[in-house]
Amino acid sequence: MWSEERIQEVIRRQNTFFRSGKTLDTAWRIRRLKRLRQAVCDHENEILAALRKDLGRAEAEGYFCDIGTVILEINEMIAGLPRWSRPETHASGIVCFPSTTTKVYKMPYGTVLLISPFNFPFTLTLGPLAAAIAGGNTAVIKTSSKTPACTAVLQKLIAEAFPEKYIAVIDGGHDTADLCLKQRFDKIFYTGSPRIGKHVMACASEHLTPVALELGGETGNWCVIRKDADIRDAARKIAFFKMCNSGQICININQVAVAEEIADQFIDALKKEITRQIGTDPVKNDEYPRLITEAAWKKCADEADLYRSRIVFGGYGDPSQLKYAPTLIYPVGTDEDIVRHELFNPLLPIVPYKDREVGQLLSVIAGREHGLALYLFTKDLRWAKQVMSTQQYGGGCINEVCLHMMVKGVPFGGTGHSGMGVYHGKWGFMEFTHPSTVLIGRTFGNLPLREHPYGGAAGAIKQKIIRLVER
Repeated sequence: MWSEERIQEVIRRQNTFFRSGKTLDTAWRIRRLKRLRQAVCDHENEILAALRKDLGRAEAEGYFCDIGTVILEINEMIAGLPRWSRPETHASGIVCFPSTTTKVYKMPYGTVLLISPFNFPFTLTLGPLAAAIAGGNTAVIKTSSKTPACTAVLQKLIAEAFPEKYIAVIDGGHDTADLCLKQRFDKIFYTGSPRIGKHVMACASEHLTPVALELGGETGNWCVIRKDADIRDAARKIAFFKMCNSGQICININQVAVAEEIADQFIDALKKEITRQIGTDPVKNDEYPRLITEAAWKKCADEADLYRSRIVFGGYGDPSQLKYAPTLIYPVGTDEDIVRHELFNPLLPIVPYKDREVGQLLSVIAGREHGLALYLFTKDLRWAKQVMSTQQYGGGCINEVCLHMMVKGVPFGGTGHSGMGVYHGKWGFMEFTHPSTVLIGRTFGNLPLREHPYGGAAGAIKQKIIRLVER
């Protein structure tokens, strides 16, 4: 049980350790990243078992989503950190003459708080942790109370790899999270819902603590399928993605808008793909994950019941296993409640539209809160690129799903109600460091242009020179 006094003591010890200056050395950070990677490898079987126990995840899905991705992220940090952490040198410019050199130092924030969610308890904990370590910070990790087996493995993994004065894992529920948020941290990184994200921001404001928020998006992520799309390819990818983690993914497809000209063909293809990939009864398939809690299962089942007359596939589950079948709901209008909030489950509303009116559909999407992801399926790449370069969203794919977050060297994050701040690779390093600009002054050759007097003949000459150089 974590009391406020115990949390404060951990923070105090981490602050002291940070001020020792040990974390500033790049080579030291790299050794810690390698230690973290080795710890993940050493505990692979325990991680997979915990994911199975908490989420019902199959071994292949567990490794792909929560182990392999973490290893790739750490590898990128190790390879890039020597370049990223190097101070930048800039010419100061003629205005600063005779001081010609300016440095930009990438400084760690200090002691950071990482609040991780239940849906990917290792990826969304150890990914931000790797970025925090690369940036030279110490870290307190608050894990989700919904995944106790995963939290136990994380506590063991971290305790074996690092001392508590450097990295600490705190378990517990919302009360414990609030005790953490009451404390003064130098940076907070939160992954979860927009509702809790607002609460995190409010708490952080008490200490003016900078925050990064990775949120799911209040009105969900759209997938738009044009009439010229490869229907079978789209169905195959969407089926995989919607079933992954039983739909409990922040970048998952919340609703599909499909051109009515091909709607029936698409739905038939999607049914066949779900059946091909997971069988005729997904609820009885041992590979199919479950929903995280009884409340989550009931919420899913209750919402499905509201649209019972329009369910064209699925629509059933087993509360004893907390499993609910992939469920297709058709047709659904753009203004219905089910497409105006994040689902976070295997329900998939399908919204028909006239292909020639796709612009109106995009206007509706643009008028809602920005999603964390946007997906387009079409053969018209020129149109797709135009849409992607004008809409507002976190990230996305054309003729693909989810894999944009696996690409090395690019940022991942949301905008508006889907979050603020980005991470992965160099972008994660930047998120956990502050760029400090330092001009290196000269003690000779200084000109009196910035000094009094500003009037008289001397002032007039100064103004002419200043107007000349500041153009």
